[in-house]
Amino acid sequence: MKWLFSITTAIVILFTVPAALASDPPKAGQMAPDFNLPDQHGMQHTLSEFRGKYLVLYFYPKDDTPGCTEEACKFRDDLSQLRQMGAQVVGVSIDNTDNHAEFAKKYHLPFPLLADRDGKVAESYGAERNLALVKIAKRYTFLIDPQGRISKVYLSVDTSRHSVEIIDDLKKLIAEQKKT
Repeated sequence: MKWLFSITTAIVILFTVPAALASDPPKAGQMAPDFNLPDQHGMQHTLSEFRGKYLVLYFYPKDDTPGCTEEACKFRDDLSQLRQMGAQVVGVSIDNTDNHAEFAKKYHLPFPLLADRDGKVAESYGAERNLALVKIAKRYTFLIDPQGRISKVYLSVDTSRHSVEIIDDLKKLIAEQKKT
């Protein structure tokens, strides 16, 4: 019985300590943390290149998995509407550029998928999940305004309707901006 308690305690520590050490996501109104990461084509991207536009920066766990595929394809399908509102879409995961290239090609994803191999960018956005031996990104999205401030934070994402949620929120933000 004592060994069962020891195993249970070890499992709890293994999965809660890394989570407790994770940084908190930035909040709406704060400046978005900078990044400099390669995409599926090996091109480097930085936060500053998106100044003057809204940026949908979404973190996702793994290329070519059901939820991540659904989310990416919904963004792909709604991309023209997002661009008409002055928004760009960028996905980030801890997968490598080769995996991103295969994923983007398979699903015809016309936006950058950034490879955060060491998880530092995900960590700066509070989106890193460290499971002791494996790191993955949490499914978080940050809507960043044209000045580089976070407008909205999404910590609970329904992949089937997330892009529509972003579009609705963008419409509200743009309408508010026109009033001022």
